[in-house]
Amino acid sequence: MCFTGSLFDIVVDLRPTSKTFLQWISIEISAADRLMLHVPAGCANAWLTTAPDTSVHYYMSEVYRPEADRGFRYNDPAFGFRWPRPPVVISERDASFPDFDPASLARS
Repeated sequence: MCFTGSLFDIVVDLRPTSKTFLQWISIEISAADRLMLHVPAGCANAWLTTAPDTSVHYYMSEVYRPEADRGFRYNDPAFGFRWPRPPVVISERDASFPDFDPASLARS
């Protein structure tokens, strides 16, 4: 849920047995519309804030374990994401992910 500001959210299906494997959707969410988004297990989620002072609240289905943390870049060619604009600030960790390899899902 977006409590203040607004964001552009992308969800990617990373479930190898799913009919929508590697497909993605996007949605805009704001404090004004009060929309919430459920991201199923096995799907990845990323967002770009689109207004100053945006704050987001989210739940995870499991306790966070740093050793299980992984991801892919916002501009990974495997997905062809269409963001409304490039990010202004991106963490070093998020910017340094290698190109996505579907075979990596079998190792998780």
